[in-house]
Amino acid sequence: MKKIEAIIKPFKLDDVKEALNKIGVHGITVTEVKGFGRQKGHTELYRGAEYRVDFVPKAKLEIISPDELAANIIETIEKSAKTGNIGDGKIFVLPVEEAIRIRTGEKGESAI
Repeated sequence: MKKIEAIIKPFKLDDVKEALNKIGVHGITVTEVKGFGRQKGHTELYRGAEYRVDFVPKAKLEIISPDELAANIIETIEKSAKTGNIGDGKIFVLPVEEAIRIRTGEKGESAI
């Protein structure tokens, strides 16, 4: 099993969710996060004063999938989240040792 973590622009979340739904992914955990990479934040004006926003709002998606579906999920996220601009995000893939469904005690892929 794989854990796929994607950090994307918040306004692309609905596009990514719909694309993942089309390929059969129904379980996603989404968290609102803030951070920066090469973007280094931006400046904004508020009541005539300029101030620096170091952390940019992002959406973090977490998906646990069987190994054979991971490549398709990654490709789908990449295509649906891409704007071609700086700050489109990152995708991380990690191995998952075990998954357990708390309600039933199912283990492994049947738990996801």
